[in-house]
Amino acid sequence: MNDEVTLLEADERRLVLDRFGNDDAWELGSLLVSLARARGAAVTVGIRRGRQRLFHCALPGTSPDNDAWIDRKCRVVEHYAESSFLVGARFRAKGRTFESHSRLDPDLYAAHGGAFPLRLRGTGVVGAVAVSGLPQADDHALVVEALERFLEAAAR
Repeated sequence: MNDEVTLLEADERRLVLDRFGNDDAWELGSLLVSLARARGAAVTVGIRRGRQRLFHCALPGTSPDNDAWIDRKCRVVEHYAESSFLVGARFRAKGRTFESHSRLDPDLYAAHGGAFPLRLRGTGVVGAVAVSGLPQADDHALVVEALERFLEAAAR
């Protein structure tokens, strides 16, 4: 295993929620939008619980393509119960590409950074939070930062 995979796995173990309801989706989504706006980042933000869309915001400079990326990345989270970036990193660590070795339709699934599982302690993955519009490592980092801040606020 390589260092990138190890770090990504550590984030997934660390960023676990005690609860996640509709109001939490609003708070987390609003936090992501605020962080993106402060950086002048043209991103689309999406949060789902199961098949239900709880939050969606497309900032200026985005397009329907960003919505499609979010859908494809969230399907990877739903399929693997791991972040889309971690799934892609595992394939890369083996010298393979997700597109040619996953046996999943790349028109429907994208193992690119930006979608992260909403994992409840004692329950497992119940949804996904996703960002699209930046390079994949930056999409992933923005989601991780927002989840860290969200968890810190919930702990107070």
